Amino acid sequence: MSRSARKLSKTGLYHIIFKGIGSQNIFEEPSDYEKLKEIIMRVKYEMQFNLYAYCMMTNHVHLFIKEQNAGEISKIMTKILSHYATWFNRKYQRIGALFANRYNSEPVEDERYYLSLIRYIHQNPVKAHMVDNPGSYPYSSYNDYAKNISDITDIDFLLDMLNNDRKKAINEFIELNTVSDGETYEITDSRKTSPANIRRIIMSMIDGKEIETIKRMEKETRNQLIKILVNEKGISKSALERATGISRGTIIKICKEDDKLSQKNMVPQFLD
Repeated sequence: MSRSARKLSKTGLYHIIFKGIGSQNIFEEPSDYEKLKEIIMRVKYEMQFNLYAYCMMTNHVHLFIKEQNAGEISKIMTKILSHYATWFNRKYQRIGALFANRYNSEPVEDERYYLSLIRYIHQNPVKAHMVDNPGSYPYSSYNDYAKNISDITDIDFLLDMLNNDRKKAINEFIELNTVSDGETYEITDSRKTSPANIRRIIMSMIDGKEIETIKRMEKETRNQLIKILVNEKGISKSALERATGISRGTIIKICKEDDKLSQKNMVPQFLD
């Protein structure tokens, strides 16, 4: 069966995950992490992409990348993975594939959940019970932000977005990463219907806030949002119930009200 074409990002932003074949380790000692970082830096200089976050786990890696020209992500990842696999195989005198199939990528089309994605990437070692806090893990971009070090990571965009005052921005970044929202950004082939993607769609509609805030919205605003999520975003009523905790009966009632309004040529819009 032929592989499906990758979905290209309109923004140039991608969440990348690559894993060891058979879930095997792709790092055996500290120098291996440093070698991959060195390779990423070299390819970054050559291809001129932005790296907003990374986390190197024992058997997989997360990257948050922005390409400069549409479609370059494939070339970027081919260079990174092939260089590292060749080096790793030579070092450990092994043959065969190092990575499981090809890398996985998810276009990041809405910057309103940008902060949540970066937090999720940095909290991987905490959720894996490897460390108690992200600052204790040496193989992620967390400390680039927390210590204001622009090394391999392009930290300015996020910190400037948080606050124009760099010291305050760093404090806000650290505070942001103390919160664990239970979000997952695992990439699957069923991107449109996966619970993680549904959560991301909803969060993008409410400026990256927690989904639970929908329950505290004014009724009219909440209803307008529900209608857009069902009618325009294509989220099923059952999936919306699971994601928001709002009963399916309530969602059905809200959508029926929308049908009545449509008959009068009235199209409600959700206002931020």
